[in-house]
Amino acid sequence: MNKWTTQEMAQRLARDIEPGWYVNIGIGMPEMVAENLREDDDIILQSENGILGMGPLARGDDIDTDLVNAGKKPVTARLGASYFEHTTSFAMMRGGHLDLCILGAFQVSGSGDLANWSLGRPGIPPAVGGAMDLAVGAKRVYVIMDHTTKDGGHKILPQCTLPLTGLCVVTRVYTDLAVLERRHDRMHVIDLAPGVSFDMVQRATSVPLIAP
Repeated sequence: MNKWTTQEMAQRLARDIEPGWYVNIGIGMPEMVAENLREDDDIILQSENGILGMGPLARGDDIDTDLVNAGKKPVTARLGASYFEHTTSFAMMRGGHLDLCILGAFQVSGSGDLANWSLGRPGIPPAVGGAMDLAVGAKRVYVIMDHTTKDGGHKILPQCTLPLTGLCVVTRVYTDLAVLERRHDRMHVIDLAPGVSFDMVQRATSVPLIAP
């Protein structure tokens, strides 16, 4: 069975972002999506720590340690970028001004519930950040994650067993096996990785899927 690599997952998601959209990029896998956008794509990236017009990761002489994304990685700024404090940033996130946010996830339910901030393990501090604000404030939520856990456990479930980030918020899920879209609280397969069949994806998923 062939799977999409993380880079290919990010490329696949990037293709579905419409020109002119304002997009928040989360920490982890979502950061790779920003690396697959071109300046002439006319997509405006927002980072919750207070950047609008964020560019790709900075390298070499372009690194400015005062200019970082939400994951504290050095980034660039595109022409016309602006900077602001958290109050303004979270007003953007909560106020319906973002066309899309891209988040990682531990679990997603068949009805679009999202769990992405805590594995519920004692002694490990939670890291919710602005995920809850983004999940309910953005017009669309695209999740990028591995389809299963490292030991083969299912991550797309009838109900999330981990602490929730938001209820019925996920629009699409991009995994190493397929792209799923939630329509009327059902998960539809809209694309498959090369060499992956619908039956393979269904066996790796704990909710009934609708075939493409």
